[in-house]
Amino acid sequence: MTMATRVPPTRDPAQTEEVATYDARALIPDGVQAHIVLDGQVYTLRITRAGKLILTK
Repeated sequence: MTMATRVPPTRDPAQTEEVATYDARALIPDGVQAHIVLDGQVYTLRITRAGKLILTK
């Protein structure tokens, strides 16, 4: 498993809270899909041929 590259957050003056931002291509090193686990549930994050992201359970 590789570590994801974290992209520095964009500072929005209206936003007081910093939001973690990640490069999707770094999360999906093979360029196709990655699994994300939340509370024991596995989700699939996929990059389509059109460059869109799809998250499914």
